[in-house]
Amino acid sequence: MDENSEKITIDNEELERKDTVIVKCPGCGANMNFDPTTQTLKCEHCGTIEDFSKSKSVKEIDILNSLNERETWDEESSVYRCDNCGAVVVLSPHEVAKNCPSCGTSHIVKSSELAGLKPNAVFPFTLTKEEGLQKAKVWAKNRFFAPRAFKKSLVVDNVQGVYEPCFTFDSFTYSTYNGRIGKRHTRVVGSGKNKRTETYIVWRRISGSFAYNFDDVLINATSSYEQRDLDRLKPFNYDTISVYEKKFLFGFMARRHEKSVSDSWEEAKVVMDGELKRRILSQYVYDVVDYLNVSTTHERVTYKYVLLPIYNLIFNYKNKPYKVHVNGNTGKTTGKTPVSALKVCLVVFGVLAVIALIAVLMNLQ
Repeated sequence: MDENSEKITIDNEELERKDTVIVKCPGCGANMNFDPTTQTLKCEHCGTIEDFSKSKSVKEIDILNSLNERETWDEESSVYRCDNCGAVVVLSPHEVAKNCPSCGTSHIVKSSELAGLKPNAVFPFTLTKEEGLQKAKVWAKNRFFAPRAFKKSLVVDNVQGVYEPCFTFDSFTYSTYNGRIGKRHTRVVGSGKNKRTETYIVWRRISGSFAYNFDDVLINATSSYEQRDLDRLKPFNYDTISVYEKKFLFGFMARRHEKSVSDSWEEAKVVMDGELKRRILSQYVYDVVDYLNVSTTHERVTYKYVLLPIYNLIFNYKNKPYKVHVNGNTGKTTGKTPVSALKVCLVVFGVLAVIALIAVLMNLQ
């Protein structure tokens, strides 16, 4: 591999070349990629297996150290020259690993050339691409409102295994709160023809303190996913989390974080605030909340920069794409499928019929 730095011009734009790392089979010289089944590097041609050391000692990083340091991020694209076929491929500033579109060889950007923060943990793929695809098909077939014709065909396009970046935050919180909650009651008022039942609310003021320790609040660090999509893929199997090692990435794509630690921490605090309110209110019996003010301090805040294994694929139906995501670590699946208008109408009519029947029975009584 040519280690010299150089400039390459593509479409009249001068881009810096990045050096990348690939692994060749010692037996036959073919590409070696990470195999989710054996958790080793495996030759795609002769089946030779090469194990590598994996550490479970993932360390938390003190967020104060990170926020005090300037987070640098290279926003310029770069290129690499494939050592397998010689093709020149553009590498976006948000990619760590990418397969050559000409020959499929997996390239990993050298750690010394990575801009911004370095990952310190990874959930490895434990499902193969075929297993991920099967999970997606089972999920699609179980979608109640999906058309029958869609379930029968399930035309799949472009299955990709991608390591997506995220930050996980730990924080010990101490909160004080005050608010007003209410409980609904009923009473009979009036007499004769004016006799009726009315509902009223008995209000109660609450206040106190609440301590809670948050562990691994997961915040999406890329624009490729909405936070709600990532939340639907949780949980990931923490028995498999390992210290980041680039060999986990061979054969897969990988993206770098686009959000800073500080911005992600602000998002994490919003998530924590919502959870604190839910837990505080769970201590009381109530029907309505007038208001709840919570003031929280955070202590011992740490984070991890983690890569998450996700299979992305597309189901095509009537010339429309429907994206589906599969957790490559547990098989949990989320995404979108087409909706049958007929099934929706039948359900709506069924609900209306039940409501009408209840109304008739109440009138008869």
